[in-house]
Amino acid sequence: MTDEVTSPRVMPSFGEVFRVEGFTPLYVVGALSVWGDYIARLAIAAVVFTRTDSALATAVTLAVSFIPTIIGRSLLGPLIDVLPYRTVLIAALVARSLCVLGLLWGVQADSPILLLLAILFLLELLGGPHGAAAQVMWLDLIPDRRLYLKAMGLGSLSEQVNQAAGLAVGGLLLGLVGARLGLLIDAVTFLASAVAVALVVRERPVGRERTEGTVSGIFHDLRVGGRLIRADRVLLRLLTLSSVAALAIAVPEAVAIPYAGDGRLGGFLMAAPIAGAAVGVVIVGRWAPDVGNARIITMALLMPIPLLLCAFQPSLPVTWALWFTSGLLQSFMLLLQSTFTLLTPRARRGTMLGLAAAVSVGSDGVAYLLAGWLTEQTTAYAAVAICAVVCLGAVILLRATWPRDELDDAVRTAYES
Repeated sequence: MTDEVTSPRVMPSFGEVFRVEGFTPLYVVGALSVWGDYIARLAIAAVVFTRTDSALATAVTLAVSFIPTIIGRSLLGPLIDVLPYRTVLIAALVARSLCVLGLLWGVQADSPILLLLAILFLLELLGGPHGAAAQVMWLDLIPDRRLYLKAMGLGSLSEQVNQAAGLAVGGLLLGLVGARLGLLIDAVTFLASAVAVALVVRERPVGRERTEGTVSGIFHDLRVGGRLIRADRVLLRLLTLSSVAALAIAVPEAVAIPYAGDGRLGGFLMAAPIAGAAVGVVIVGRWAPDVGNARIITMALLMPIPLLLCAFQPSLPVTWALWFTSGLLQSFMLLLQSTFTLLTPRARRGTMLGLAAAVSVGSDGVAYLLAGWLTEQTTAYAAVAICAVVCLGAVILLRATWPRDELDDAVRTAYES
């Protein structure tokens, strides 16, 4: 590594991340498995809609793909602390591939919709340990913490792109090849990911000894992980900020279609914060860790302000620009998530990351429900503005107790160790 990379004020380039041994194949197959997730969700939703002609049943299908993510990340996160993450990754990927094959069989056999939903639930449940194990894997694979931050930036950028492309291309792919072939492609992406992990990732020792008693041990680990987060002022504030920020981050996507009054224009609006976040990740990724983390709370304060202007019912192009700006500012989440990960103790990292992810996903769900309810009671314009006001007020209160000095010290220790 060059002196420039190890300098605390100079960040490595994104190109240097791809020179890390094993990063590129894991990055590519990881992106493919994300696409596979979207394909599975869309395929089963399409099958359910075709059979029932019910928008409610289709919405329930999408909800079933959302709820188990919370359960899987919280309840199965402790497995990463007592089992080698390479083993967890491979097992989760193979099991998810088998679930997709089960969905394929169910579609071909015209199985009851409840059975398809049960298999989809299991597929998403297994995504919990998969995600937590991947985070821990990147920490071991990239020991230089500034380079790790750049890798997280690439991952976040990929997530933003895949969120849009996975829905658009996934829907197009299913239209061209049908749900059955789409599911088969999905199963192959998970198997390809498992093979890549098996070939590239070396076995690492676990964080600590296995807890006695499987079920009781998991709940014990969750209680300990929760206490550790609550006891650490920096971790607790970071997680709290992530939760309240969901009110501004998730709302545009939740109300985009009724806001635009048209499905196609709604998709156009949905793309605005995603595009903004993608540009923001590139900008934030150039900042030194101490500089970026010092700006987290300021960016969080500014993020909901563009959304307040939606109360004046601006035109769609103006709305797009406002939502793009808000998305640009929400890129502070890259810094927040990277720092949170680095500050967790290795022996409890899987548990604590799983709990944090579950809280984050749950906050998104609450934001979606609140935005939908407010839209029903008022208008989509008002719903966006109200959620932005609540988010801004919560961040202002959080700023009053923001641990600036403690965060500075923690960042210095985490990124320079």
